[in-house]
Amino acid sequence: NMTLYSDDGKRLLTVKSPYSVFNKEKKIFNLKKTTINLFKDNKTEYVINSDKSKLSNNNNLIELIGNVVVKNYSKGQDKLYANSFTWSIQNSEYLLVGNVKYENDAITLSSNKAILNKDVNMIEFFNPVKYKIKDKNKEDIFEINSENAYYNFDTKSVSFSSRKERVRSKIYF
Repeated sequence: NMTLYSDDGKRLLTVKSPYSVFNKEKKIFNLKKTTINLFKDNKTEYVINSDKSKLSNNNNLIELIGNVVVKNYSKGQDKLYANSFTWSIQNSEYLLVGNVKYENDAITLSSNKAILNKDVNMIEFFNPVKYKIKDKNKEDIFEINSENAYYNFDTKSVSFSSRKERVRSKIYF
């Protein structure tokens, strides 16, 4: 069990793992079956589980690898899945790569890469993006394929954009 604090003494995160090896030369913790709790105002905001992880650079970089699941407790039971998750602790952005999927009761967004930005409480999904809307029974009603998508956790809204050309979406009913 490990707890990291900010410079002003606030609890940033806790790390739990049944297996830990510390590489003294590289200053890296190699962990297995990792559970990380991220805190906001001393309350658990996110719980992240993974098969393996690395805590490195004097605890300034966290890499989670294999079956990464991020559960957001401040906004309900939203879940975010990926093959890998990288976070520089000094930064409020999280990089998710490989089979990235965000899921809640109403929608599913999936792509191969996404960036979660805690400062603006938004996640950006990169090309190609699949967006599925669910009905009351949590079954898919229709699907949209698009280039990039942004999901705002505060407003629970999705927007689509493209930096180089017009947004192209296909709607399947």
